[in-house]
Amino acid sequence: MSVRLMVVDDHRLLAEALASALKLRGHRVLAAAAPAAGAADLVVSRAPEVCLFGTAAPAEPGAFDPIVRIRRGRPQIAVVVLGPVSSPLGIAAAFAAGAAGYVRHDERIEGVERAIVKARAGEAAVAPQLLQSAFAELLNPAAQPDDEGQRLLQLLTPREVEVLVRVAEGEGTRLIAAGMRIAPSTARTHVQRVLMKLGVGSRLEAAALAARTGLLDRAAAGTRQGPDRIG
Repeated sequence: MSVRLMVVDDHRLLAEALASALKLRGHRVLAAAAPAAGAADLVVSRAPEVCLFGTAAPAEPGAFDPIVRIRRGRPQIAVVVLGPVSSPLGIAAAFAAGAAGYVRHDERIEGVERAIVKARAGEAAVAPQLLQSAFAELLNPAAQPDDEGQRLLQLLTPREVEVLVRVAEGEGTRLIAAGMRIAPSTARTHVQRVLMKLGVGSRLEAAALAARTGLLDRAAAGTRQGPDRIG
């Protein structure tokens, strides 16, 4: 069942990758846009059936203002949020803004597609276990918020951090090797270790996870500090 949709995300690479994957599955993607915060007018003008709205910080004030504007301008557009689940308040804020669904940022493309189809049909597109975990966190809040990005960053060595930044920038194995002055086989090993430590199966998933959790921004900042950079 083909759906006419748009993909918006704070990271253009992710928006375009999702758009390409959904096109391959037979959907009509009108546009892929970034950043998500500035895409409301474009979504309203293109009038897709569904807008896939990616955000890295759902709990931030105003994060879902674009959804409010989209729903005000085109109430018939169903918006499905693609984001982290570290904050149950963020999930609640998405639905309060008018979202029709919420999908984990690390969901497989099949799960994203199911949510899109359900939202287009007027159904709530959110996994029961996602709601259960959100309610559990709301009822039993942790003493301190879990910084997922920092936790993941601590799993990586300085050199693996640089590899992750390069992967997120779209560099292939040979370009990574040249930039870091190492053998392609060594670069390939580093990439595999990064994927293993992050618990993902592909470079795209690693880039997506890094962006969604803030790990990418932390990693990029770390590589810019100079003396601490290993290359």
